[in-house]
Amino acid sequence: MFAQSLFVLGLILSAAVAIPVDPYGLSSPGLSYAAPAISYAAPKLLAAPAISYAAPKLLAAPAISYAAPAISYAAPKLVAAPVAVAKVAVAEPYDPNPQYSFSYGVTDHHTGDSKQQEETLVNGVVHGSYSLAEPDGTIRKVTYTADKIHGFNAVVEKKGVAAVAIAKPAVAVAAVPAITKIGYASAPALSLGGYH
Repeated sequence: MFAQSLFVLGLILSAAVAIPVDPYGLSSPGLSYAAPAISYAAPKLLAAPAISYAAPKLLAAPAISYAAPAISYAAPKLVAAPVAVAKVAVAEPYDPNPQYSFSYGVTDHHTGDSKQQEETLVNGVVHGSYSLAEPDGTIRKVTYTADKIHGFNAVVEKKGVAAVAIAKPAVAVAAVPAITKIGYASAPALSLGGYH
């Protein structure tokens, strides 16, 4: 750094010496003056030492690449107006003479529950019956028919003999009052010291 500064200073001085200077102020227009031929030798400058600086080695930067996201804007899709579709009403299949038949039954010896039912439909007439065990031990059976002309008709039958519970007459017991003997403990005698 010092050598570079000296070199620049030497160049400036050599340029200043090479320019002629009119010390007497005689250089006016129309007058000519011949200046004495003076020459100065440029001072010898010291040679700057050969200094070289190597740029610092930089580590190779990792290869980073960034791709901008691909964004595309599509014009909105136009949807055609819905086309009117005529729906044809299809009649459900119709059976002019429906028929069915079902039955079930329950018999539980633990609880005494016993009941059955059966029913059929043939030619528009319902025939059925159900039966159940009554609490008195009889069996009630209902047989019925139903149709559009005569409506619902039922016949009720009772089978078995009702178990009659014979009530035992209550025995009257007279209440006897309880007598308790109560004893009292005697209290200690107190003496009031002669005052009567």
